[in-house]
Amino acid sequence: MNNLEQTTESLYQEVNPALFNGDLEGAAPDENEVHPMEQLLSENEFTFREFEVGEMIEGVIVGVTNNEVLVDIGSKSEGVIPARDLDRVDEENRAKLQVGNTVIVQVVRPESRDGNAILSFSRALQEYDWKRAEELLESQEIFEGEVSGYNKGGVIVYLGKARGFVPASQLVSDEGRKSGDQEDRFSSMVGKKLWLKVIELDRSRNRLILSERQAERERRRIQKEQLLNSLQVGEVRTGRIRSIASFGAFVDLGGADGLIHLSELSWKRVTDPTEVVQVGDEVEVKVISVDRERRRIGLSLRQLQPEPWSVVHENYAIGQLVEAEITRLTSFGAFARVDGMIEGLIHVSELSDKRVSHPKEVVREGQKLTLRIIKIEPEKRRMGLSLKRVAEEEYATVTWAPEEEEETEPTAMAVAMAEAEETAALEQAQASSTEVEEEEIEEPASESESDAAMVAEAEVEAEAETATEPAAEVESATEVEVEAEPAAEAEVEVVAG
Repeated sequence: MNNLEQTTESLYQEVNPALFNGDLEGAAPDENEVHPMEQLLSENEFTFREFEVGEMIEGVIVGVTNNEVLVDIGSKSEGVIPARDLDRVDEENRAKLQVGNTVIVQVVRPESRDGNAILSFSRALQEYDWKRAEELLESQEIFEGEVSGYNKGGVIVYLGKARGFVPASQLVSDEGRKSGDQEDRFSSMVGKKLWLKVIELDRSRNRLILSERQAERERRRIQKEQLLNSLQVGEVRTGRIRSIASFGAFVDLGGADGLIHLSELSWKRVTDPTEVVQVGDEVEVKVISVDRERRRIGLSLRQLQPEPWSVVHENYAIGQLVEAEITRLTSFGAFARVDGMIEGLIHVSELSDKRVSHPKEVVREGQKLTLRIIKIEPEKRRMGLSLKRVAEEEYATVTWAPEEEEETEPTAMAVAMAEAEETAALEQAQASSTEVEEEEIEEPASESESDAAMVAEAEVEAEAETATEPAAEVESATEVEVEAEPAAEAEVEVVAG
């Protein structure tokens, strides 16, 4: 037996050992016997499946030319991506078409005249993007897209190769809120990136509706969660005024809004937030409260500014003339706000040299006056003011410049002037004590803490004025405590310096 016969015998033995009994010539053929070659051809690796139009298949690129790309798709011949289809592919995806790379394509025609399947890479990309859009619709995730065009009703944003549309009603950008029906009202939005959410999808109609409004709402919700978890009371943050209401201003802290209440805008009295801030202003604010359960953030603008009473001596001095506005009238006097920040009291005895039964006889609410400061008590948050002393000459000789660091010994003339002023104050206090009658003082329900202290002081003054003992102490609206003595006994020695 030669080598060829031995090889043939071995092949038959491997394919069907049952047919081989050691003597090939003596074996009787079986009618149901399958030929070895027929058995090999019937196996899967030697069969080619038929593709259907629109089917998505995976292949390996085996050739790239200027006119076409050849893809091995497991068929009897390679599939072809024609040049006209490649023209619809962007540069980024086209650069991925390299020999050896795996690619997803769509079958356009199962077999051409040349026996090759016609494939489309651009349609495959589009189909992939539609599937991605379906996933985004189901998950309600947000994504960032760039405006590539517009029409009268809104703007166009592509999700890959899938064309999406954002109606004007779903835009929250400034350009999207513009009124009017101008054809080019959205032209300035081309190239702008927006956060979007898929809200409607119909693949059969190529309909993909997107919303910036819902995406922004979701994005701010996520950012607010993160911000609420990281914010601490006492922190100083930079934000931008987003909107203004009658009760305060909302500040965008970078994903979440905090509220500056009307009372926290300024130490001055504020009736409208626009007196202090405007929409779009960048401000530094202090975090004063964080309510994670109710998802609220309280902010303050004024707490980053000096508290007026802490620096009152830097701006005001006893005897100084100031501009003030009458804010409230009571039976014992009138409250006036100095420079819009500090509220002081004009006692009824300091309104006029004449007898005044009620402040409304001399002043009215909202009236602006020039007043003289006669007392400052920062620790009690009190300031005494006088209307009748505005024109007094005794203050004309006083210099209201800041004191020097080193105090010098007063001259004899200065001592004499001081004694004269004290005597004049004593006489005036005695005259006031005989004119002011007992008056009942009721504390208003809406008094502030500092006002309540002034009311209590006024009550003490009223009791002191009704005292019958001649040696009783009298605390009048001049806020100077004097010991009752006959004015005739006061003597002043003036020494010429």
